[in-house]
Amino acid sequence: MKFVVVLLGMLSLSGCLGMPERVKPVDNFELSRYEGKWYEIARLDHSFEEGLERVTAEYLPLEKSGVAVINRGYDPVEKAWQQADGKAFFVNRDDIGHLQVSFFGPFYSSYVVFGLDKEDYQYAFVSGPTLDYLWLLARTPQVPQSVIDQFIEDAQSRGFDTDNLIFVKH
Repeated sequence: MKFVVVLLGMLSLSGCLGMPERVKPVDNFELSRYEGKWYEIARLDHSFEEGLERVTAEYLPLEKSGVAVINRGYDPVEKAWQQADGKAFFVNRDDIGHLQVSFFGPFYSSYVVFGLDKEDYQYAFVSGPTLDYLWLLARTPQVPQSVIDQFIEDAQSRGFDTDNLIFVKH
């Protein structure tokens, strides 16, 4: 429950659809290929994910438009799963990796895919509205070191503090 409450509070306060200056969303984005389950490999930590392991994000099509978002993580201290349900919609065009996501009513925050394995959709580099939000997502709980190295290099070049990355235990 702590996960959901803090996540909702953070997103309701941010309400920002911008992105960091050096972050640009990918083009030729295909939502149908992005849908499904992703494993969080690395992140900049926040109170809404603090201490969580086995974190996943699942994206499912909504009936009319947009995407249902289901974020889950296991809290080893509480020995319980935490879950936050939300929805996302494209900000401008549906072929640009810039979405607005909400876990609480009318308050939305940016979800920017700035790096993507466009051939197979096996990993994604994701930012929020500021340099404080950064994730490496993958279709599997582990990725090759080369993907991690590319993520760190790309994130550093855009101004993210990669020294504070947390690598998620799966």
